[in-house]
Amino acid sequence: MNRRHFFRQAATAGAGAVAATALAAPAIAQESPKITWRMTSSFTKNTDILWAASTDIAASVKEASDGNFTINTFAAGEIVPGLQAADAVSNGTVEMAHTCSYYYIGKDPTFALGTAVPFGLNARQTNSWFTIGGGNELLNEFLAGHGLYALPAGNTGAQMGGWYRKEINTVADLNGLKMRIAGLAGQVMSKLGVTPQQIAGGDVYAALEKGTIDATEFVGPYDDQKLGFVKVAKYYYYPAWWEGGPAVHAFFNLEKFNALPKSYQRILKDACANANQNMLARYDAHNAKALRQLVAEGAVLKPFTQEILEASYKAAQEVYADLNAKNAAFKKIYDSQQAFKKDGYLWNQIAEYSYDTFMMTQQRKGTL
Repeated sequence: MNRRHFFRQAATAGAGAVAATALAAPAIAQESPKITWRMTSSFTKNTDILWAASTDIAASVKEASDGNFTINTFAAGEIVPGLQAADAVSNGTVEMAHTCSYYYIGKDPTFALGTAVPFGLNARQTNSWFTIGGGNELLNEFLAGHGLYALPAGNTGAQMGGWYRKEINTVADLNGLKMRIAGLAGQVMSKLGVTPQQIAGGDVYAALEKGTIDATEFVGPYDDQKLGFVKVAKYYYYPAWWEGGPAVHAFFNLEKFNALPKSYQRILKDACANANQNMLARYDAHNAKALRQLVAEGAVLKPFTQEILEASYKAAQEVYADLNAKNAAFKKIYDSQQAFKKDGYLWNQIAEYSYDTFMMTQQRKGTL
C-alpha cells in the first residue's frame, strides 16, 4: 500500500467529515431553537395543586428541551384576570394558558363540555374519552374556530357540592339562593330557583363573608380548607353532581402551536400528560386529611338528598335538550360523551364498583 496515498485519502475524508459536521450544525440548531413563551393561569398560587400544573408543564418542557424551550408562568391577575385567560391566548397576548374550558360558556355553551357538565363523565372516563375516545379531537375541532388548541392538563376528580350558610334539605330550600357556580351547572341550578354567580376563585371568600352570595362550590377539601370557607359557611354538601371528573386544559394559540418544531409539540404533549396525571394524584393524596381537619374545624358534612339529586338530573336533561336543538357543535360533542359514558358505567359497575363497595364496607367496619 502507498502510505502517502493512504494518508492523503484519510486527510481528505477527515476534511469532508469536518465540513459535513459544520454544514449539519445549523440544521440541528434549527430543530431546537431558543424559544420563550408565557403561560397565564386561571388560578392563584394559594390553590397550589391547581397552580402546580403550570409549573409542572414549564419544568418538564425546559428539561426535555435542554433549556431551549422556556415557559414563564403567571398566576391569575399577574397578566390578565383568571377568567380572561383564553382571550389572552386567542389574541396573542400570551402563547398559552392553564384554565378550565367551561369558564368561557358566555362565548358558546360548547366550551362547557371541555371541562365538565352536570351528571357527566367521572375522572377516569374523562381521561379515557379525551385520550382514546376521540374527545380531544372533537374539542379541538371546535376550538379551532376560536384560534385555540388544547391538551388535557389536570383533573380534580369528583368535587364537593359546596358550602352553604343554611341547610339545604329540599328543592324549596334552593329557591332564592345566590350561589357561585360555574359552567352549565348554573343554568341547571337556575331552574331550581338558584341565582348563579360566576366569580373568580380569589374573590369567593370575600363574597361569601359579605353575604354577596349565600353559597359557593369550588373544588374539594384540600383547596376549600386553604381558602377558609368553613369560617363563613359551615354546611358542606356532596357530591358536586355538576363536576364528576372535571378536566383542566392547557390552551395554546393555534398558530403558535402549529409553528413549533414537531419535537417541541411532542414535548408539550408529554408535559401536559404528566401534569394531568399529577393533579389527580395530588388531590387523591391530600383530600382525606383535609376533610378530617375541616370537620374538626366545624364543617357539617351532609349529602344532597335524593329529592335534590333527582330534581337536578331532570333539570339538566331539559338544559341539554334545549342546547342540542339549538347548537350543532354542542350536540356533536355531547352525543360522543353520552355514548362513552353509557359504556363506561356498564363496565364500572361490574368490577370497580363491586370491589370499591366491599373495601369501603371494610373501612367503615374498621377492619381495613
